[in-house]
Amino acid sequence: MKTIKQILAEKTKPLTTVAADATVQRALELMRERDIGAVLVVDGNRLEGIFTERDCLHKVASIGVDPHETLVRDVMTTRVRYATLDMEVSQGLALMTERFLRHLPVLDEQQNILGIVSIGDLVKAKISDQGFIIEQLERYITR
Repeated sequence: MKTIKQILAEKTKPLTTVAADATVQRALELMRERDIGAVLVVDGNRLEGIFTERDCLHKVASIGVDPHETLVRDVMTTRVRYATLDMEVSQGLALMTERFLRHLPVLDEQQNILGIVSIGDLVKAKISDQGFIIEQLERYITR
């Protein structure tokens, strides 16, 4: 079974982050430009929160705050669940399913940011693993 470390190694997009004092508009522009659903909110290499499409919908659009005036710190998710490098894909999927998450930052033991994985990244890895297992079983059966 693949680990989060292996998933991160395969990712090609650079990590996108914003400062907590950036405007929501700036965060949304980055998300649109890079075709991503979340940005990590950082102070240096320390994770302060995450701002997601869901935060935009529930904390910005639905209550009518101005994204040009509102700071990310005022609408970001601060209780961030995260993955570690040694976590298996199935563990990440279980956490995301249990907590209704679409993105997981990846942190090391010192809480330094290493990257981010999406539910799509993990599902793709799981499907690939299952395809490999099926192929091996078919070869074994047809011998």
